[in-house]
Amino acid sequence: MHPIIASRDRLALYLAVWIPAAMLVAIEFATLSGLPWMAAAAMAGPLSLAYAFVCLAAWYPCRATPLQSSGIPRLIGTHGAAAVLSSGLWIVLASVWARLLAALGSSAAFDHFGDQVPVLFVTGVLLFALSVFAHYLLISYEAARQSETRSLELDVLARDAQLTALRAQVNPHFLFNSLHSIASLIGSNQAGARRMCVLLADFLRDSVRFGDRDQITLGQEFSLVRQYLGIEQIRFGARLAVHEELAPDIEDALVPPLLLQPLVENAVKHGIAGLLEGGTVTVRAEGTGTDLMLTVENPYDADRAAASGTRLGLLNVKRRLDTQFGPLASVRVADGGGRYRAEIRLPLVSSGGAR
Repeated sequence: MHPIIASRDRLALYLAVWIPAAMLVAIEFATLSGLPWMAAAAMAGPLSLAYAFVCLAAWYPCRATPLQSSGIPRLIGTHGAAAVLSSGLWIVLASVWARLLAALGSSAAFDHFGDQVPVLFVTGVLLFALSVFAHYLLISYEAARQSETRSLELDVLARDAQLTALRAQVNPHFLFNSLHSIASLIGSNQAGARRMCVLLADFLRDSVRFGDRDQITLGQEFSLVRQYLGIEQIRFGARLAVHEELAPDIEDALVPPLLLQPLVENAVKHGIAGLLEGGTVTVRAEGTGTDLMLTVENPYDADRAAASGTRLGLLNVKRRLDTQFGPLASVRVADGGGRYRAEIRLPLVSSGGAR
């Protein structure tokens, strides 16, 4: 919908700006065409109001010909044709209005209409040109506001993701299981208990450190994944196996921090934990041209009811990617045959620049 029509305040301001234009048209009719002042005002007022709405159509050619990507010939041709058509339509409306005024007993406007046509045409073209200028300003304002909104939303989502991940990392259930596993290992496997303590401390420290950044390297993201899965492997023992595929040439690719964390957590919590025999969590990263593909895959018990928690982490990932990359990024899920796969596609950008 047209942004001026969509807002009553904007529409009121827009029509108020046309009051001086209506006065100018009335002066032109009175001085250049010899109309009496009352007849000039009666002719110019409604006619200018109608043309104000006609000039709203400038929004569409302005959107079709962005200043940044359209050449000067295209801009002149597009808006010149639109101005001529709009001014021609204005003359037709003026003719109809002059005939109506004549039918109502004010024949002066109709009698002088032939003298008014050149003035109307030139004025219509100039007013449409001013409308084009105003609409480009409005488009720039809307773009700046949307960019600011997207930036704020991205910041909020990143902070929410960090807090969500930290809550998942520090929630009582996670810590209880980890500490309980440590306590159980102290008597039978002191080396394992020490290793789990180190992994837990490193994981929490790095999550806080990396979570404050806008982007981290894929190598750092995989390091967080390894730390998390390392803790879970000590808890689940032989039930949890991990398969990792990360090509060395894309380790410096930049990704939002803690992007894989919700997916890996879901793979363990809603996949491996529900299988008596356990299974393998596969975390894969590969570069395909200009895209980076991240995949987390795991088996699950097909007879077990799906948990609603799996959707929350996935929704958070989708919102973050949509806010930061728009249509350049996507999340796809394949669920069937006792296997669950979440696949993330986003632009492949290294720490040294786009590839």
